[in-house]
Amino acid sequence: MGLFGRRQFLTVWSALLAAPLVRAEQAARTHRVGFLSTSGGGTDLRRALLDGLRDLGYVEGRNLEVLLRHGAGKIELLPEAANELVRAGPDVIVTSINATTRAALKATRTIPIVMVIGTDVVAEGFVASLASPGGNVTGLTWGFDAGQIGKRFELLKEAVPHVSRIAALWDPGQDAASARSALERGASAVGAQLIVVEFQDDLDGVFATAVGEGAQALITVGGARIFRRRKDVVALAAKHQLADVHYTRDFVEAGGLMSYAPTLLGNYERAAAYVDRILKGARPADLPVEQPTRVEVMVNLKAARMRGVTLPQSILLRADRVIE
Repeated sequence: MGLFGRRQFLTVWSALLAAPLVRAEQAARTHRVGFLSTSGGGTDLRRALLDGLRDLGYVEGRNLEVLLRHGAGKIELLPEAANELVRAGPDVIVTSINATTRAALKATRTIPIVMVIGTDVVAEGFVASLASPGGNVTGLTWGFDAGQIGKRFELLKEAVPHVSRIAALWDPGQDAASARSALERGASAVGAQLIVVEFQDDLDGVFATAVGEGAQALITVGGARIFRRRKDVVALAAKHQLADVHYTRDFVEAGGLMSYAPTLLGNYERAAAYVDRILKGARPADLPVEQPTRVEVMVNLKAARMRGVTLPQSILLRADRVIE
């Protein structure tokens, strides 16, 4: 064997011997995943994300470190929480609603960001397009689009045909900018007058205002603050005999009448796949944003009785889940 042949042989042999060591080093590496939320709650949602990551081989305490930061329920505190998270040096950041994605994007244009509940993501400037995000943000969208909001109005009208004045509870500080126009179109499509009421800590006062303006039904639009008060929201809807439809099934499980929505836990589980691909080298710019592929109808018959509503068979047959 000549000198060149021996050198070539030794080089190849060294590479073969080193390969298992490289794989072992990669397997042993601890990946740092940041999670930015509006508050410290939502443990079941984070658990869904961690379950999804575990299925892909990432186990907290073994090869995964989760860095949690939040705004203590205050949107104005999110920028500092995002900056603090970026300083901690995560490999990827997972965000929840638009306000958290906005804060994370302002804090970094280089660390990959996976959004779980993105709304109006192109108009918000998070991505260039759903098919080709083009920056450091990708992930999943949520059902705040005009189509799904319109379907919720249709569901209300089908459940309570006589309804002519519908209150919409929304949080303008957290919801997508186009939500207002989508609400107006949805109400107009079913021939109802829209009464927009903005979220406030004094929910009793908010509902009193809506009922005072003649509201017969209620639609919730979104926002973490509204979500955290979901038990209060559905209790007040029952108190004022308002037929209510919501943007996530959690409200129905808390005592609300109906929901038309994707599954929130499902989005968090799906986000794990984005995190995995990014940790393996994929660029957010090249990962298309995913839209909900399945929307579920859930109804609560106990809530219907409390509101004096008799749900038609057409809704019951279409429901994916009925709470007795």
